[in-house]
Amino acid sequence: MIEGVPVEDDRNTPLSDRIKINISKSKVIGIAVSMVAIMLLVSLQSWIIDDVVDEIKKELGIYERVPVWERSEWPYTTDQSNGFVMEYGDYGILKTDNEWNSTHHFVNFELPLSEGGSAPNGVVSLAVWLPDVPDGQTVPVIAEFGPYFDEVSVETPSIEVPGTWLGQMIIDQILPHGYAFAQVSVMGTGRSNHCMDLMGNAEQLGVDAAVTWLGTQEWSNGAVSMIGKSYDGSTPWQAATFGNEYLKTIVPISGLIGVMELMWKNGSSEARAPFMHNGVYGSYGIDGDQEDIVKFFGVILPVVFINRKIFILFFIFSFTFAKERYITREGVISFFSSTPLEDIKAINKQVSCVLDKSTGEFAFQLPIKGFTFKNAL
Repeated sequence: MIEGVPVEDDRNTPLSDRIKINISKSKVIGIAVSMVAIMLLVSLQSWIIDDVVDEIKKELGIYERVPVWERSEWPYTTDQSNGFVMEYGDYGILKTDNEWNSTHHFVNFELPLSEGGSAPNGVVSLAVWLPDVPDGQTVPVIAEFGPYFDEVSVETPSIEVPGTWLGQMIIDQILPHGYAFAQVSVMGTGRSNHCMDLMGNAEQLGVDAAVTWLGTQEWSNGAVSMIGKSYDGSTPWQAATFGNEYLKTIVPISGLIGVMELMWKNGSSEARAPFMHNGVYGSYGIDGDQEDIVKFFGVILPVVFINRKIFILFFIFSFTFAKERYITREGVISFFSSTPLEDIKAINKQVSCVLDKSTGEFAFQLPIKGFTFKNAL
């Protein structure tokens, strides 16, 4: 036997009441579905909206901080001149009087008299860029030392202009993190005085003097680092040999630890030795001004008298023109002397010369051992 509880027949409920009940149920269901949809949209925001924003930023080249585990998924940019830091720094650049926001300085140091040239008054030219940090806050320094700043021979701009090969990138990417940046001309290049001395003693002393200067300025915290590639990657090794207390680290890229290792093999000079030293860097620091005659060519060689016989000098020069002055490193000097025993004749093809057109001053330099004779002396 089945027992049951009698219920009221729904058919006895008025139609209008039933419609009201169904509408109420629909509202509740609609509200519930809407809430679920909103919650789903919120939870999907990071998957949809953020991804869209990231894609837009990638296309525009806007790089923000990216977690290490996500960096492999970002595009490897190869169509620009440098890489990018993954996190922007907090500081802008400190404004100065020029459009590059740099300041120029000369560093004076003592050159040994044995160096000749400008000794004992060595002068190094450098430019500095600073971050705009709170007053009293000191900063570390990143510096690049090389022969390519403010150099007429390679047509580079003033040292106050950031180098396109490295300087501009450091200023844009690293300086905002609280680092100063410096560009330094090695001896005999740019506005540094003396003679171009390819990684020689004078150059090394100038590098060390500039490191000390950068580490002792009121805005410096005493920590100097050096970075560079090729020649500019060789100067950090020079600085490291001094044990300078202000030099904290070096980042040499494709640099040399010494000229000997580059130019000499098995006790003899390679062909690139005279090419690099004389052909490439021999013209550095020579811009055709009056100082070149003194610092590079020395004194004017007088007419030579030997045994009362005058040596007649014949000059053949291939000149280049710069600032109303003619410069050559391909000069030829020959002489001839008639004697009772035999005629003496020699030629020297290792002649450098400067001719100042405006003043008529003329100077030349040649190695005495460069003369070749028919019969060896």
